[in-house]
Amino acid sequence: MCRVLQVSKSGYYVWRHRKPCTRTQENQILSQQIHQIHVTSHQTYGSPRIQASLVAQGFQVSRQRVVRLMAKLGISARPRRKFRVTTDSEHPLPIAENLLNRHFTTPEPDRAWVADITYVWTAEGWLYLAVILDLFSRRVVGWSMAEHLRSELVLGALKAALGQRIPASTGIVFHSDRGSQYASEDYQAALQAAGITCSMSRRANCWDNAVAESFFGTLKTEFIYAQTFSTRAIAKTSIAQWIEVFYNRQRLHSTIGYVSPVQFEENYWSTLKQTLSA
Repeated sequence: MCRVLQVSKSGYYVWRHRKPCTRTQENQILSQQIHQIHVTSHQTYGSPRIQASLVAQGFQVSRQRVVRLMAKLGISARPRRKFRVTTDSEHPLPIAENLLNRHFTTPEPDRAWVADITYVWTAEGWLYLAVILDLFSRRVVGWSMAEHLRSELVLGALKAALGQRIPASTGIVFHSDRGSQYASEDYQAALQAAGITCSMSRRANCWDNAVAESFFGTLKTEFIYAQTFSTRAIAKTSIAQWIEVFYNRQRLHSTIGYVSPVQFEENYWSTLKQTLSA
């Protein structure tokens, strides 16, 4: 080979035993970390979240470099499917005013919650999931699953949220679509009893509840569509674990600076405590 390529044997052996350059060694380490982060995220993170994860671990790496290494590894985020309307607002029940009016940020926790329902298919039939998110941190503060779409489904999510959160004394704005479950007499009574002010989206306008819709898009794209649930019980356990373990505590959220919802809240309370003690 050396004779054909006109390379000296000594030169060949020097090249063969030469250590990779610093850049190559760094790329090897980064590639291993990128692969691990992608696996930990259930193969869902794209370059922005992977770069944020690397920076949090102490790596100084640009977004462009992450994109190049991901391409070499054949890694990419899952694309989202098109939005499908699932709300039935054709009912005679009273509709609340749209008080939220697409103001999707709040200065502190438990000032505004958003809620919605989605459908998950299993081999036993449909499973329905109701969630409530805090707009401050995008954390899921309450959720409930059932085989039906009666008001008990959304009441279960509200009960869970009120069981672990204390709404602000000035009253919390609770926003949902115009679905009959949220407009029902039982649900409205539960909101009033908790001192919560109801807000509802405008007719046939999914963007008025974009944060909840976005959460369901994330859940389905990053988790549901990659699964096959043989029973509702398995689906319930898997979804509950994804929400509480991965989404709330691990998944980096772009809206809140690429930290998890729980970490964002902990940072807020830590800063507030330092401010008050100063």
